[in-house]
Amino acid sequence: MAGDADRDPRHHTQNVQRRLDEPIQHLRSDVTKVDEPQLKAMFETEEEVLGGLAKAFHDYEQKSEAAWTRSWRGALGH
Repeated sequence: MAGDADRDPRHHTQNVQRRLDEPIQHLRSDVTKVDEPQLKAMFETEEEVLGGLAKAFHDYEQKSEAAWTRSWRGALGH
């Protein structure tokens, strides 16, 4: 049987955010260590994508976007 923490969505969203933070920080560091423009661009793009994903989990946790609320259909005019 799953414990209370396993049933709490915040437990999972915070775990994912923590796991995403390490590669984001690593990419930020590595972008300053390489000279090749294409690789820099790839690192920057990956950082932005992972950062956006981390923000989506944060927004879900905070219910700060209409899509994450139970009444999201009403917000979309449905």
